[in-house]
Amino acid sequence: MNTQTDIENKLKGIFKKVLDIKESEIIPGAKLDEALGIDSTEMVEISVCIKKELGVPLKDNELKKTHSFNDLVGILKAKQ
Repeated sequence: MNTQTDIENKLKGIFKKVLDIKESEIIPGAKLDEALGIDSTEMVEISVCIKKELGVPLKDNELKKTHSFNDLVGILKAKQ
């Protein structure tokens, strides 16, 4: 079972890899589409990485561009 900090760190790593961004660009409370310009293809890549690296499968409607980084951490914490 991952702690909240473990989930945050792994999710930051996924974002950095998929989006090719620096960790400092991830704003915890900002909506992903507004803050990072994430598109639907990138959301699918993030979802696949989450399943591989955290072992948490997400349904298509659970991962949305309008979520914030903190929203995703909460979803993943609740699902494990």
